[in-house]
Amino acid sequence: MGGEGGLGDRGEPGGQKERGPGGPGALTRARVRLDQPLPRRRFKVLPEWDPDAFGRMSEKIARFLGTGRFIVWMTVAIVLWLAWNVLAPEELRFDEFPFIFLTLVLSLQASYAAPLILLAQNRQDDRDRVNLEQDRKQNERSIADTEYLTREIAALRAGLGEVATRDWIRSELQDLVRDMEERRTLFPSEARVRRDEGDR
Repeated sequence: MGGEGGLGDRGEPGGQKERGPGGPGALTRARVRLDQPLPRRRFKVLPEWDPDAFGRMSEKIARFLGTGRFIVWMTVAIVLWLAWNVLAPEELRFDEFPFIFLTLVLSLQASYAAPLILLAQNRQDDRDRVNLEQDRKQNERSIADTEYLTREIAALRAGLGEVATRDWIRSELQDLVRDMEERRTLFPSEARVRRDEGDR
């Protein structure tokens, strides 16, 4: 019953048996899971790119455009361009006097530089916003911790007012000794009777 188009020994279409890898007749494609839907295939017209990688590249370009090295290199390139198109023989010149091609190149460079700089600024603004939010939360936590410590110190001060200190205990003991000395001077017979009873 394992003919063409029928079910094979294991119920696979086409009569193919599932065998180990590398064996004769091994399946070249993975088995399709019937209990899961197929992923939706979308036809994408626009190319895909990684926004983070593109943003990092734009920041590097914007950082380079804002350096003196770029200004020096661009000035050298423009001077060489003008010198070649003015001093070179006419058959070797590629951009005559109005320098339209040079204007086009500089316009193209400016039209790409401006969005890249804006993209880098937007990423920097996003980072600054995140940093400000983290600083604000850190300040709130610091204020809460300070208020908590202030309340704890106030509670400790209030509690220390009711705690017996060493000076207070010393003054109480001195008062007790003074009272005992006064009783001994006022009632010497009681003190002698107590001493005799203690000897017995």
